[in-house]
Amino acid sequence: MKVTKIKKRTGEIVHFQPSKITKAISKAVVTTNSDKDLATRISKEVVEKIHSVYSEKNIPTVEDIQDIVEKTLIKHNLPDVAKSYILYRNKQSEKREIKEIFGVSDDLKLRLNSIKVLRERYLAKNEEGEIIETPSELFLRVAKKVAKTDTKYEDINVDELEKIFFKTMVNLDFLPNSPTLMNAGLDVPQQLSACFVLPLNDSLESIFNSIKNMALIHKSGGGTGFSFSHIRPKGDIVKTTKGIASGPLSFMKVFDVTTDVVKQGGRRRGANMGVLRFDHPDVIEFITAKDADDTFENFNLSVGVTDEFIKAVKRDESIDLVNPRTNKKTKRVAARYIFDLITYQAWKTGDPGLLFLDEINRYNPTPEEGIIEASNPCGEVPLLVYESCNLGSINLSNMISEDGSDVDWEKLRKTVRTGIHFLDNIIDVNEFPLPEIEEKTKGNRKIGLGVMGFAELLIQLNIPYDSNQALEIAKKIMQFINDEARKKSEELGKMKGSFPNFKKSIYNESYEFMRNATVTTIAPTGTISVIAGCSSGIEPLFGIAFVRNIMGGKKFFEVNSLFEKSLKEKDLYSNDLIKRIARKGSVKDIDELPEDIKSLYVTALDINPSVHVMMQSAFQEFTDNAVSKTVNLPNDASLEQVKNIFLKAFKLNCKGITLYRYGTKKNQVLSIADDSNQSEYFNVESDYSGGCPTSGGCNM
Repeated sequence: MKVTKIKKRTGEIVHFQPSKITKAISKAVVTTNSDKDLATRISKEVVEKIHSVYSEKNIPTVEDIQDIVEKTLIKHNLPDVAKSYILYRNKQSEKREIKEIFGVSDDLKLRLNSIKVLRERYLAKNEEGEIIETPSELFLRVAKKVAKTDTKYEDINVDELEKIFFKTMVNLDFLPNSPTLMNAGLDVPQQLSACFVLPLNDSLESIFNSIKNMALIHKSGGGTGFSFSHIRPKGDIVKTTKGIASGPLSFMKVFDVTTDVVKQGGRRRGANMGVLRFDHPDVIEFITAKDADDTFENFNLSVGVTDEFIKAVKRDESIDLVNPRTNKKTKRVAARYIFDLITYQAWKTGDPGLLFLDEINRYNPTPEEGIIEASNPCGEVPLLVYESCNLGSINLSNMISEDGSDVDWEKLRKTVRTGIHFLDNIIDVNEFPLPEIEEKTKGNRKIGLGVMGFAELLIQLNIPYDSNQALEIAKKIMQFINDEARKKSEELGKMKGSFPNFKKSIYNESYEFMRNATVTTIAPTGTISVIAGCSSGIEPLFGIAFVRNIMGGKKFFEVNSLFEKSLKEKDLYSNDLIKRIARKGSVKDIDELPEDIKSLYVTALDINPSVHVMMQSAFQEFTDNAVSKTVNLPNDASLEQVKNIFLKAFKLNCKGITLYRYGTKKNQVLSIADDSNQSEYFNVESDYSGGCPTSGGCNM
């Protein structure tokens, strides 16, 4: 009688699948460059042996089967294949042991680093700190909470909606921002938004009130942005005390220290965006604020610039610095001096970036509500003061047609519509930290649906990231997403009512209904893309093969699955090759690889800087809010390159621009092997998915 069942390590009895034996042996055969047909022959013999030794009453365990495989390989004088199989078996066992140490029941078969991130930041714990839910249970509690708010609408089947939300998340097709995953459905304040901008007026009351409010937001997992442009400059008069003002930078230090203390409930560090206009008298001090490596570690910095400033730079004209308290000119300086200093500091430290204020406000959907002066920490959501925004991202690597030749447009359409409904519901589920935030947020109902896994989508379509075809597909996809998102928001507006400020918005003359003032954003998707197992946002791959630091010195080789598949299809795979690639992360200098593979599997540092900017612009053209994108530069990049990146971003109508030159910060979460030490590998931390390689908040 043939064996039809096997016993798993958990004791569970499941169907016996001989194909899994063939697959495991095939992996061992490939790594040793042995005969491809060998796996089929050996697995056939193994299966026959299992049927002869075991029965329906004497069910084999997984370990029993693996022992037979090893003995069969040795019997056929295949020690190298047996060794590879044993190493693979040991590695899988080690991963299971670590997952057990993590205390997570991995019911979705996620990657090890995904489990680590879920354990540390997302899965619910009891009072003793023990994990009390599985990954799928996390998604179910979120789906239940977010769908339940629609019980007041007769046209919506809440049970069915819950199933749709759950399926979309559990399949990793769409994931919402971190606070939603962390908090929704738990016995904690239901603060589910990611992004906030708080006001800063020129008074101690306003400043310290915002510090308190920032702490409350960070505690719940949100990030905050501030414009320090209204605070009087250093050395100005304080009339009430006859003293001297300390300036914006002194107060920024208080914000920074407070952020460090709060630590967002121990689950992730707080992050801020600090913005100062180019014409503030303290702009020089602001530009150089992060000159030392350990200053303002909880801030990303951007100088707010206007069209006139950039024009003055190009014409080599001077500009006036203006005291915001008196509106009087304090000094006249060369615009090019300011710009060159920004360029140098960005080259040296990665900060500051630029925020293009006029471009942002040209697309302000509610101009009567005020002008936008700041953004969230990563720059993708410019907001009015007291506004918040809910973000979520579609996993584009899952949006490929069955034959792999095109985007699955129908699946993408359904996912967009689900994502918009989900994010809009968050606004009604939310327990806002301040009444002012609730009023402003519900007045405009801004949401931001974006993407992740764009790099893998291009690879599956056989399109190099640094090609014109990639720019074209980027525009096509984002236009499709934005159009479908707008249609869904219009439908929700008709059913539930438009956002209260609709009549004062730019949509009033073109639409009869609109639920949300904004619908799309490109976020950096730091840890949610780790959970989804895909690349960050619209970033290229950061490494093809590398070592990931999981826990307590434990390190695991990680190879891009699509790259591994390509090598095996071309009969090029070997352990030695993977190790050589893992020393640099890139394949550009691997001579034996064909050019088509090298061009398809480019990494962030392989790509010409201008391509990064053009890709950001391509997505920005069809995105309501803004686009988070890091222009990654090699260590030997020049000041002229940095200058050209800033000017190109302005020319291509980006709303902001951020760059990072490799090796300029000590707290990088990735490191590339030095040529002098070939024993080292390209290393990344467990929660790094791409984009800005520092831990200072640009990879939320």
